[in-house]
Amino acid sequence: MIKRIIAAEITKAAEKMPVICVTGPRQSGKTTLVKYLFSDYVYYNLEFLTHREFAQQDAMGFLESAQKGIIIDEVQRVPELLSSIQYFVDEEKKQGKIILTGSQNILLMQEISQTLAGRVALFTLLPFSMRELQHTSFEEKEYENYLVKSFYPRVYDESLDPVSWLQDYISTYVERDVRQAIAVRNLSLFTNFLKLCAGHTGQVVNYSTFSNNLGVDVNTIKTWLSILETSYIIFLQPPFFKNYNKRIIKSPKLYFYDAGLACNLLGLTNANDYTTHYLKGGLFESFIIAELHKYMLNHKLNGRIYYFRDSNGNEIDVILEMKNQLKAIEIKSGKTIAQDFFKGLNYWGKLSKETNPDKYIIYGGKEMQNRSQASILSWNSFSCIFQ
Repeated sequence: MIKRIIAAEITKAAEKMPVICVTGPRQSGKTTLVKYLFSDYVYYNLEFLTHREFAQQDAMGFLESAQKGIIIDEVQRVPELLSSIQYFVDEEKKQGKIILTGSQNILLMQEISQTLAGRVALFTLLPFSMRELQHTSFEEKEYENYLVKSFYPRVYDESLDPVSWLQDYISTYVERDVRQAIAVRNLSLFTNFLKLCAGHTGQVVNYSTFSNNLGVDVNTIKTWLSILETSYIIFLQPPFFKNYNKRIIKSPKLYFYDAGLACNLLGLTNANDYTTHYLKGGLFESFIIAELHKYMLNHKLNGRIYYFRDSNGNEIDVILEMKNQLKAIEIKSGKTIAQDFFKGLNYWGKLSKETNPDKYIIYGGKEMQNRSQASILSWNSFSCIFQ
């Protein structure tokens, strides 16, 4: 088993909290991880009818069926079980007794935060990070190979063809999760919407453009984007607001948690397809920003990731806010350092008027440099930003 960085935080929390909840996209390795960490716990999957009926018809018997502890997979399938869990852990007064997993983010989090407040430690497990694949047989020397292969664990665990597996993943996701979440009459239309999202990777969301292309209203587009966020397919990166006396773009930018999934939706099956594609820069941004999210989630770091763009087109790909400190990051897919890499950072440095602001460039090359304008980091060495 490839070690998951988040495991240390989960183990630590299980000593202090009665309930642990691990969410994340389907096939990100949630079940494998919790079964490994809590190998002597009884396991139930509420996708299975018999397990679900047991939880629905005899909640307390269900929870009392394991002396050591219990793992409940896909808990969002029986949301009413959470009230019984609240009563159960209050009576038991044992830490780390119940482990929950689920793949429906917003719906599940709303229920848990209301019902199990103060009793649960929350974690989000995304697919493999680059750091988790370092020093394994799966480590890649060129980032393009990661981009088209994706980071979903099953691709690595079972040596699957990523192209066909990702296609099946998309089909299953649309048929299963989308149909459960919303009443979409035309699932092929939603698939087209997914492909349209992939074609806007790294771009500011224009709801009207989506609406016109698909022939559905703006509110439907917003609902569909919310579904993709809920199931960890995409994330919408908010703009950074501050009174710079400038007109600031206020719409979010769209990125995929797994750039390989976006590549597959765009029909990119190998590194050569990627290097000649018009969205090369946006896909690389998606890849790097998703890695930033993974690092923060895996280490339970509090922070927010924004972007900055004004009406004149001046832009910073990432404004990372942590501990009331801002770090400006430009992301460039090119493998040769060019002077225009620094343009946005120089502009922001003057605009922000902060003393010695932290400025970084993450690029597709391998050389690392410390310059007066910014620290230059290779694509696989960005973690020093957090240190």
